[in-house]
Amino acid sequence: MKTFYWSLVLMLLPSMAYTQTTEKENEFSMSMQIRPRAEYRNGALFPRLEGQEAASFINNRARLSMDYKRSDLEIKMSAQHVGVWGQDPQIDKNGRFILNEAWAKLDFGKGFFAQLGRQTLSYDDERILGGLDWNVAGRYHDALKLGYANKKNEVHVILAFNQNDEKTAGGTYYYSDAATGQPYKNMQTVWYHYKADNVPFGASLLFMNLGLETGDKSTQDSHTRYLQTMGTYLTYKNSSWNFDGAFYYQMGKNKNAQKVSAFMVSATAAYAFNKTWGAVVGFDYLSGDKGGGDKFKAFDPLYGTHHKFYGAMDYFYASAFKYGAPGLIDGRLGIRLRPSSKVDMELNYHYFATAADMDINEDLKMVLGSEVDYQINWTIMKDVKLSAGYSFMLGTKMMDFVKGGNHNSWQDWGWVSICLLYTSPSPRDRG
Repeated sequence: MKTFYWSLVLMLLPSMAYTQTTEKENEFSMSMQIRPRAEYRNGALFPRLEGQEAASFINNRARLSMDYKRSDLEIKMSAQHVGVWGQDPQIDKNGRFILNEAWAKLDFGKGFFAQLGRQTLSYDDERILGGLDWNVAGRYHDALKLGYANKKNEVHVILAFNQNDEKTAGGTYYYSDAATGQPYKNMQTVWYHYKADNVPFGASLLFMNLGLETGDKSTQDSHTRYLQTMGTYLTYKNSSWNFDGAFYYQMGKNKNAQKVSAFMVSATAAYAFNKTWGAVVGFDYLSGDKGGGDKFKAFDPLYGTHHKFYGAMDYFYASAFKYGAPGLIDGRLGIRLRPSSKVDMELNYHYFATAADMDINEDLKMVLGSEVDYQINWTIMKDVKLSAGYSFMLGTKMMDFVKGGNHNSWQDWGWVSICLLYTSPSPRDRG
């Protein structure tokens, strides 16, 4: 597979050069990314128990993307190999290159378009739908996207219907878990964005209907439950201030056939003192469920990029709770320093607590603990960026209860990554 893939690239290079020099109407571009990341995990994702040793590894992303454009058509294909150093043998007969993106976009003119295939769905600040670029593999959907855009308005309609394989009979039962297939059977989403002309204000509306399979795998008996998520995202940005806020509500039924009534709210304010220094304060509330009620009240942020918001150690929503669905209260205070055009760094403090007062026969408070995250980014040269970070968590007894581990054990995480990303210029960029 690898030999065939690279042979195809080499065959395409002459045609790419010809296209770029003869017809600007037909544009062919290519990008290549190599991104290894070394990690030291001593309590990342899940708190460690007393006496558990730290883990270390190096993962890697190797991605090759090709993009063709003309006035009414764009086609993109991207293949990647992801894994951990040492995972593949020296003599590898079973290469794991996969197509992470494969889509075509048709431009019908006057702002209308259709995009279909395997693609990233990334909207607003990525709290509900995000590309999850932090993850070595990223996140992709198989979907049809219909859209319209003008100077002020943009609307997308996203449709998806998933099956495990081609069928001749047996209904439409769809089996999926963390490693198999998409997490939903079908999806219908409408997203609208408004951008004001005279003021730096933007507003988005989102409605998503998810069909979640709850049938019986052994009998292929399908019982699809439908969960609705709806809400808004608002932004205001001037030369010094950057405000954004969001509110989302969930209703319908989850995979356990429970009636759902849940919500989340977020607000962030950032201020740039000058080109070097800046500060940010943020608050997130995701409702939780303490059990025993007639409705399930824990909000699910679905397919967002959770690493961006709820602490870099990924304790919340990027990894599962050990007990119940307590929700989350997250207060954040951060500073940003940009000493030069090539170096920037951030320091963030998170205060975590459960949103629901869990029904526990112990004298436990709702406070989960505090996390400190530091990250530095250095552009070494064109197309080459070095990043590193360090985080630690000071948990409580409540953290032990809902996430596991031992709060008396030191919990920390460190990483360093280098990203080499080259994108060939288009004829338009060349002038």
